[in-house]
Amino acid sequence: MVVAGPTGPALSREEVDRALARLGAEHEAVESTLLALQDHAGRRLLEGAELTGVTRSRWESTELLITQLWVYFDAYTDALEAARELRGRRRWPTSGELSELTDLLRGTAVTLPAGPPQAGMVTLGVAARLSERLSLTELVERMNSWYAQALDVLVIADAVWSALPTRIDLLAAELGRVRSLAHSVGVLPGEHPAGDDLERLTMELAALRSEVISDPLVFWTGAPPSSAPGGRPDTARYDRAERALEDVRREVEAVLDVRQDAERRLMRVRDVLSRADRTLGEARRARMEVLSKIAAYEVPVVSGPPTVLYEQLETAGEYRRRAAWHRLSPLLEGLERHAEEELLRARESLTAVTAPLAVRAELRGRLDAYKAKAARLGLAEDGLVMERYDVARRMLWSAPCDLVAAEQAVLRYQRAVAGAPAPRGSAASEPTGTGGTHDR
Repeated sequence: MVVAGPTGPALSREEVDRALARLGAEHEAVESTLLALQDHAGRRLLEGAELTGVTRSRWESTELLITQLWVYFDAYTDALEAARELRGRRRWPTSGELSELTDLLRGTAVTLPAGPPQAGMVTLGVAARLSERLSLTELVERMNSWYAQALDVLVIADAVWSALPTRIDLLAAELGRVRSLAHSVGVLPGEHPAGDDLERLTMELAALRSEVISDPLVFWTGAPPSSAPGGRPDTARYDRAERALEDVRREVEAVLDVRQDAERRLMRVRDVLSRADRTLGEARRARMEVLSKIAAYEVPVVSGPPTVLYEQLETAGEYRRRAAWHRLSPLLEGLERHAEEELLRARESLTAVTAPLAVRAELRGRLDAYKAKAARLGLAEDGLVMERYDVARRMLWSAPCDLVAAEQAVLRYQRAVAGAPAPRGSAASEPTGTGGTHDR
């Protein structure tokens, strides 16, 4: 005969055995999850961290939850052992024992502290209920709920700490590399916008890492792990810092390119001005030679290098020493143009002052060409031709040389050679190229 109790009809022997087997399997599963919770990496990290803010508050509650879970598990273990002991008394339990087992397995046979850990506190001056009675099924459901809450905190903290600090450290290392490069090219705080950005990024990464370590739970976005998939560490601040550093890196590399380009351009400007100086020096020496060798000929004065241009070059060198590449680059644009103009002016000065020497050389060449022509025509012994040749040669090879008079003497010699009758049997043809020299 089955005796009905407060929990309904008493269970049969087979039903009791099945219920005990199910509860035993649940007991093993709960024990495994609690041990895993105890050894969870997130828990070890939270226990050793100096927490602040939301994480500190939730971890304090979670520690109480974990403690309460073990209290409930012990109560569950005791209730299960009591049921097993009662069932193990005899192979065929009596109806009274079946009724008692039914109460243990289905009824509210477990007395525990009421509610979650905070429920034992006094609220608004009224003491909360200190205990409550639960069935084993209700006990397991409550333990599952608290386990999920505790595990959420551990998983979130572990996920955030696994995702962010290492990435922040890598980004900080890259920031250090960019800062070193920036300093080498003069991108400094207070002197260049990118330098100010680097300073702000340094402080932001330090603050971000500190907050992630002390309050990881605020860096979680989406649903908690126990409720639905899709939650993840919130990397928005990190991503903004990463993008900002990339922008600064590109700016610094652009300044580096400017520096390398500016150094090449500055070296080229110095080379051009050096060539201009050497050319002007050559022009001054040539002028002294012309003044000593050529008479009655106006020789232009060779001016010195422009002072303003060399002052600008000195300023450019100062910018280079101070790594002020953003100022050096525009200055070089004018310097390059003026340096090329100065080299052109120096070359023109050299050409202008050496023009009399070129004229004298042309006259000497013309005189020698007509001397050879006279020899071919058999006029080398002609008195007039020889006389005019000697006059022209003395004038061209004397110093100072009067170019105007020398040119007239060469023309007279040319006319003498052209106008003298050729001796009988001599060559009557003009030397190849003589006409071209005369025409010039």
